[in-house]
Amino acid sequence: MLKASQHQVAGHEAAGIGNLGPLVDESGRFYKPLQGDERGFNEVAFYNSLSTNSEIPEHITRFFPRFYGTQNVEASDGSGLLPHLVLEDLALGRANPSIMDIKIGSRTWAPESSEKYIEKCLKKDRESSSLPLGFRISGLQIYRSKELGFWKPGKKAAQKLSAEDVKLVLRRFISSNTLNDLDLKPDCAFASTVYGGSTGILSQLLELKAWFEDQTLYHLYSCSVLVSFEKELALEGKNPGAQIKLIDFAHVYEGRGVIDHNFLGGLCSLIKFISEILTAPSECKIEVSAKADQKNVTDSDNGVVADQKNVTDSDNGVVADQKNVTDSDNGVVADQKNLTDSDNGVVVDQKNFTNYVSGN
Repeated sequence: MLKASQHQVAGHEAAGIGNLGPLVDESGRFYKPLQGDERGFNEVAFYNSLSTNSEIPEHITRFFPRFYGTQNVEASDGSGLLPHLVLEDLALGRANPSIMDIKIGSRTWAPESSEKYIEKCLKKDRESSSLPLGFRISGLQIYRSKELGFWKPGKKAAQKLSAEDVKLVLRRFISSNTLNDLDLKPDCAFASTVYGGSTGILSQLLELKAWFEDQTLYHLYSCSVLVSFEKELALEGKNPGAQIKLIDFAHVYEGRGVIDHNFLGGLCSLIKFISEILTAPSECKIEVSAKADQKNVTDSDNGVVADQKNVTDSDNGVVADQKNVTDSDNGVVADQKNLTDSDNGVVVDQKNFTNYVSGN
């Protein structure tokens, strides 16, 4: 039996009558409605290429959801049978995962896109942290406790976070004081076990970065890194199952022998900020851990921290290239004067979001 995905944090949701969105089954498969235009065709073509291309090493394919083809299933909006991508359900086996959808790249549109679509993307990029940071948060949920459940802000509010707020969210995502202690600075209690370590988020991002420094097969626009872990396991001193996956490939184009500097630059920027969390513990108040047994969790698994400083400092060349990529696209749209804020409906939600991440 198909049902709405419980842990979706970005994109269209199937929840509610008349809403077309992804579904999941009990066997661990995720059914994503296939977009009817070239975006749907592009995403199917990418997954087919990914599964048959011998140039992609096995250790890299693990960062992509498994692809099981396409299938006609009953759409969530009641419109009847519609074609769906059948993918791996990335939340399978996770009871209460904290999840963050991070859209990579300072530019979320491809040069081949229409002028109308470019205008739409430029507006979003400028109103978010995409341009200053090279990435933005498209949506997230942070598990707090069995009593309080998840903190899950509105998607529009998340996407409009400033660069400074995004940096703060990266800290709050792995903090223990996210219950009712919103006046406290994020303590980053789980930084070493989630972001650090030989199997942590940073290590995985570095592995992905090494491939993007060489690969010229694909250029990925508006693609996200999905970050997840289980806080309850971290509280118990167990492996929190931290992982990253790349998702959303409706805007993938052939690389034609050219490195994807837009994606690589955003990836390096994300690596830099996560590295800083691990190498600058003074920025977090570790002493306010919610439970005494979290000290062992916090103090464990520092194996990769020493090497992270050099990695962070080595990416300046890519970041410089990223700036050139961003600055070189100004001639695409003739008149961008009117691309100003118009989404007044998210102001209240955004205010609450900002107050939460800043601890006010």
